[in-house]
Amino acid sequence: MKRLAILIAIGLAAMFTLNANATDGERYGKQKVVYHINYDNPKQQVGALRNIQNHINAVGKDNLDLRIVMHGNGLSTILLPEAMGHTRGFKHANADPQQQAAIDNLKIQGVKFKICANTINGRNVKPADDLYDFTEDDVVPSGVAELAHLQAQGFTYVKP
Repeated sequence: MKRLAILIAIGLAAMFTLNANATDGERYGKQKVVYHINYDNPKQQVGALRNIQNHINAVGKDNLDLRIVMHGNGLSTILLPEAMGHTRGFKHANADPQQQAAIDNLKIQGVKFKICANTINGRNVKPADDLYDFTEDDVVPSGVAELAHLQAQGFTYVKP
């Protein structure tokens, strides 16, 4: 009986040791996350993209379905500097080469960037000319409605 108790104790200790050494992906499991960007502060946007990369590093790209929804001033995250001459309402166009490299890296890891059609239309943005690495599939009818839609599908909302 005493021997059985010792074997059980050893087994439990081994199990706790294995759990303590689990990889981060195993710790966090599969996640669906939407990041919301609607501000045009360049430092905040760089910080948000860095947070997203840190999130991927912790969870693992294969365990993560991650979307970035941009509307209003947040579209400046991917707005090319040469677009400032004809667009309306933007203080910054932040898609400089360093930002472009960060965006490319996130897209390679499966991050999907979603862009508000209301902002495109209301701010006179010509997506093919004014936005970095734009595709038609990136456009959603409304950024706010997309956030609500994704949350209803079980995506966790993050506002960096």
